Amino acid sequence: MATIWFYQLLRSGLEDELPRLLEMTQARGKRAVVMAGSPERVEALTQHLWTYRDDSFLPHGNAKDGSPAEQPIWLTEADENPNGAAYLFLTDGAVSEKLDDYERCHDMFDGRDPQALAAARARWKALKAAGHELAYWRQKEQGGWEKAA
Repeated sequence: MATIWFYQLLRSGLEDELPRLLEMTQARGKRAVVMAGSPERVEALTQHLWTYRDDSFLPHGNAKDGSPAEQPIWLTEADENPNGAAYLFLTDGAVSEKLDDYERCHDMFDGRDPQALAAARARWKALKAAGHELAYWRQKEQGGWEKAA
């Protein structure tokens, strides 16, 4: 069973936090799949990962780039793992039927959006009932994260 960490974004958005988590993923020597809600969102995140910081970039690709086996980070709207990733990042309320293909899953959602929060709670309950190991991280007002469950 995969370990699943929920990230409730309260202070900043996905575009701020996803690159930080992907940097930590790479520092651990792990590959990642980022699953987004639409092809347009995949393209927006792809562009963002090239420009999110002036002094750094995250090597990544998507279906337009091809060669998934060569990409340490793969962005997609499909439930796939073509680069042999150990970590899965779910965004935009995306869900995967292949969680057991990963060592860890990161479910990132906008905690300021009541619908996104309700959907995350429903995913939590279903995953808990399925026997997954879960953790819940919430952004703190002053920066950083606190483990809430």
